Amino acid sequence: MLEALDRLDVDVRCERCGGGGGGLCILKGKKIVFIDLDADEITRLECALQALACLPGAETIFLPPATRERVDRLRKP
Repeated sequence: MLEALDRLDVDVRCERCGGGGGGLCILKGKKIVFIDLDADEITRLECALQALACLPGAETIFLPPATRERVDRLRKP
């Protein structure tokens, strides 16, 4: 997923953020995903999946089938 975020021109920063998981933000026009090193592995994974689901163009890049399924589920309203 980190490679997919990179292909979408998103910076990924791994920081200690208190365990909340992190998230996607735009800072000075640049998309950044913060991955919270204080969060458990599942929470970090969900954060990256949610970020991918929010990004335009994510549907155009290859993701492994299980990852694609999870991202597509998150995209649906």
